[in-house]
Amino acid sequence: MVATRLNLKHWCAGTLIALAVAQGSVAAEVNGIKFDDTTKVAGKELVLNGAGVRTKVIFKVYAAGLYLGEKKNTVADILKQEGPRRVTLVMMRDVSSADFGDAFLKGISDNTDAAEKARYAGQIAKFGELFGAIPGVKKGDVMHLDLIPAAGTQAELNGKKLGEIISDPGFYNAMLRIWLGDKPADSHLKGALLGVAR
Repeated sequence: MVATRLNLKHWCAGTLIALAVAQGSVAAEVNGIKFDDTTKVAGKELVLNGAGVRTKVIFKVYAAGLYLGEKKNTVADILKQEGPRRVTLVMMRDVSSADFGDAFLKGISDNTDAAEKARYAGQIAKFGELFGAIPGVKKGDVMHLDLIPAAGTQAELNGKKLGEIISDPGFYNAMLRIWLGDKPADSHLKGALLGVAR
């Protein structure tokens, strides 16, 4: 009887541990697209801060997830966070390289002042060239936009690096403001990435 109770206790404890592990690995799901709760960039584990969908008019363009060293829910805290960061985009429709590039460059332009535009002119041009190097993006494609400490911004499409690292680390914040700036690409997506809206 005592042995049975001990076995039951061990079984319950094991079940609880298994459930806890399973819950920790459950991915966030946005419109059927799953984002891992954690990812690694430059050898550091990052956590999913928030995820949502970029909608243009009535069309769902892509799902986006923001990964940080620790969760933050204000733009100021995210922009001043040190260490690696990642934005993951999962395409929900086909988009030409011209349209995709134009949308990114417009987002940067809408959310940077004249001084920043002058400062990052070279980096913005390089960023635009990344999209010119691909024929377009297809539904299901996955793009990572990573900040690598002491290096800069690295873009990757379906596991393949795009172009060179954009060297000024400050450029990454200018890019983040596409989604988190005062004139974000999608206000609902901004709230979702901040973890304050779904």
